[in-house]
Amino acid sequence: MSRGSHPSQALNCAAQSRVGPFQKELPSANSLAPAVYRGSQLEQEVERRQRLGQESAARKALISQSYHPVRPDVYNTLQDEALAPEFLAAAEYSTSPGADFEGLLQRLETVSGEKRIYRVPVFTAAFCRALLEELEHFEQSDLPKGRPNTMNNYGVLLHELGLDEPVVTPLRERFLQPLTALLYPDCGGGWLDSHRAFVVKYAPGQDRELGCHYDNAELTLNVALGKAFTGGALYFGGLFQAPTALTRPLEVEHVVGQGILHRGGQLHGARPLGTGERWNLVVWLRASAVRNRLCPMCCRKPDLVDDEGFGDGFTREEPTTVDVCALT
Repeated sequence: MSRGSHPSQALNCAAQSRVGPFQKELPSANSLAPAVYRGSQLEQEVERRQRLGQESAARKALISQSYHPVRPDVYNTLQDEALAPEFLAAAEYSTSPGADFEGLLQRLETVSGEKRIYRVPVFTAAFCRALLEELEHFEQSDLPKGRPNTMNNYGVLLHELGLDEPVVTPLRERFLQPLTALLYPDCGGGWLDSHRAFVVKYAPGQDRELGCHYDNAELTLNVALGKAFTGGALYFGGLFQAPTALTRPLEVEHVVGQGILHRGGQLHGARPLGTGERWNLVVWLRASAVRNRLCPMCCRKPDLVDDEGFGDGFTREEPTTVDVCALT
């Protein structure tokens, strides 16, 4: 089964509303437990989440009717020419007979074997420039724009702009899943069936940094698109469940066109931007075979409710299940 980021029946975890919807920001290094909503706060959060899908669908419809792209070519179905040769080679190897974890590691950069963080070139420089030109053109329009997530204020939700199905879905299905099946078999890497994709922007006078958090995803891909900038490095701790999750964070510099793959539950954030503008494509990769058993945000078996819009990657029909991601 394969779906885009907004299946026809959107499902959310009701229990997740107790602890927040999309990203979980941690208040401090000594406070790993998220705030819990109760009583009227919980009701308000549920209502807020129900509005999100309706508002997103309305924005998407308006953009589809009124927006005129400056780079219509980026809306074409993703072609091999947009992808880095190293990425194509890694994906091709991953689908070949006898492909295994060790063989794939020879075609990627291991940022941290302990934390299972990897780097791989994803897009060509030409595609990054074309996509950025389109995103900046949309940013300058007067059409409504949704927040990328609960922590970033500036950026673009790709499904609202119409770039999800032609670009991100084939990226996940044809290229990422073969890699993640070998890299993260215990985290649903071979069973990715939905995603949420957005671009975040960091600039002077706008967002400049991102606090420590974990994602509503089994796995995350973070690709630097540009532009010219200094600072803004990613930093990683351990998994959010671990008591020493924030000790000795690992810093990772951005490289335009290259992507960082990590587990969604890995604590991470972004250091302050120095100069320039930084745009990154973030794809939250989801496997219902995992999250149907354990919601990654509330850490409970999900209590599913119908919603509108993209949903959170849950399904009522039970796909083949895999072991839930372990701490080590």
